[in-house]
Amino acid sequence: MTAYLPMDREERREMLASVGVDLDHLFDSIQESQKLKKTDFSGLQQEGISELEVVERLTALADLNKRTDDYDSYLGAGFYDHYQPAAVNHLISRTEFLTAYTPYQAEISQGTLQAIFEWQSYISRLSGMDVSNASLYDGASAAAEAALMACREKRLYKVFVSAGMHPEYIETIETYCHAAGVEVEVGALNEAGKTAEFPTEKGYAAYMVQSPNFYGVVEDLPLLVEKAHATGALAGASCDLISLALLQRPGDLGVDIVTGEAQALGIPMSFGGPGVGYMAVTQKLLRKMPGRIAGETVDRDGKTSYVLTIQAREQHIRRERATSNICTAQALMATSATIWLALMGSSGIRDVAEQSAAKALYLQEKLLATGLFENTYDSPVFREFALTAKGSLDLYKLNQDLLAEKIFGGLVVDDNRWLLAVTEKKSKQAMDKFVETVVRLAQAQ
Repeated sequence: MTAYLPMDREERREMLASVGVDLDHLFDSIQESQKLKKTDFSGLQQEGISELEVVERLTALADLNKRTDDYDSYLGAGFYDHYQPAAVNHLISRTEFLTAYTPYQAEISQGTLQAIFEWQSYISRLSGMDVSNASLYDGASAAAEAALMACREKRLYKVFVSAGMHPEYIETIETYCHAAGVEVEVGALNEAGKTAEFPTEKGYAAYMVQSPNFYGVVEDLPLLVEKAHATGALAGASCDLISLALLQRPGDLGVDIVTGEAQALGIPMSFGGPGVGYMAVTQKLLRKMPGRIAGETVDRDGKTSYVLTIQAREQHIRRERATSNICTAQALMATSATIWLALMGSSGIRDVAEQSAAKALYLQEKLLATGLFENTYDSPVFREFALTAKGSLDLYKLNQDLLAEKIFGGLVVDDNRWLLAVTEKKSKQAMDKFVETVVRLAQAQ
C-alpha cells in the first residue's frame, strides 16, 4: 500500500476530463446562494512550509491538550483509563486490520472475519448471552438500537428507560425513538440510587437499565427481569464488561438484550472517542439484531472458515423496511478490545475488575473521612461513585484548582455531586496525595 499522494487542481481537472466530467459542474446541485464566492484568502500563508515545520506546528497544537498520561485523572462517566498493553497497538497497526474494508469477499477476508468472530465469542461469554454482533458505534447507539429492536419484536412503540442510564444514552435513545414514533418514559432512581419502580401495566416493548449505572451503583437485574417479563416486555441492560468478571452475567439472570460500551477494554480515552458498542441477545432475537454477524463454518475441503451470515448485504439499504440502517461496525476498535481480552485472559480481567472495585472503595472511604462529603447513594458500587459536597464547597472551583495541580477531578453533576472513577492504574500513593490535595484546596476556598 502506498502513502497518500495528493493531486493539485490541474491534475484533478485532467483526471475528470478523461471521464468527461468538468470539476466546476460537480457542484451544480448546490444552490448559488450557498456557494463560497470569496477568492481572496490573504490570511492564509501563500507559500508552503516544510514537513519539519508542519510537525512542529502540529506538535505545539497537540501540546495544548491535557492528557491522562501527564495528569492524575479521576474522570469516568462512561470512558475509563484502563491500561493497554503495548502489543495491542502494535497488532492493530497492521494494515490488514487498520485499513480493512467490510469483508464481503470471505475468500480474501478470513483474518478480519475470524477477528470479528472472536470478538462475538468473547462478548457472548462475558454477557452470558446466546449470540452477539460484530459491534456497534458506541454504547449509546447500541442502547438505542436495542430499544428499536424490542419495538420490532413486540410490535409495541413504548419503552421504559431508567434515569440511571448515562444521560447521553438517554438522549440518544430519545433521538432514535422520536424519529421512529416510539414513546420513551424515563423512570426515577430511589434514594439508594437504583431503579425500583417499574411500570405495572402492559404496552411496553422493553424495560431498560444500566448496571453499574451512571453513578456506579450496581442495579438489581433480577428485579428488572421479573418486572419486565410480568408485563410481557423485554428486559434490556447496558452493562460494563469488566464488571461482569465479578458480577453475575445478565444472560444467566434472564435478561433478553445486553448492550454497552467496550472502551474500558484497554481502548485509550482519546478525549472521548472512538469507543466501540456491543450487543448480545437471546437466540430468539437473532434475526432481529442489527449490524453484522460473522459465523464459523467449513469450506469444501472441510477446513474451518468464517463468513458474514444471517443477514443479506442489501437489507441495510431498504430504508424504513430494513431491520436497521446500521450496516457497519467499529471493527478496528472491536479488534483492539479482542486482543486486550486475549492478552488478559479470564484471570487478568478478574484482577482488573477486583483492583478497580477495591481502589474505588478505598478512595470513597478516604474522601468521606475528610468530612467534606457525604455518600450520594449508600449502595454497592463498581469502579465509580458519587459524593455530595457538604456546606458551601464549590466543586467547579475545586476542579479548576485541581487542574492547576495537574489533577483531573471528578465530573460535577447537578452542581453539588462529584462523580469519581478509579481503575487498576491508580496507586495508593496517588490516591492519598489526591485526598490531601482536595482537603488543602477545599480549606482555601
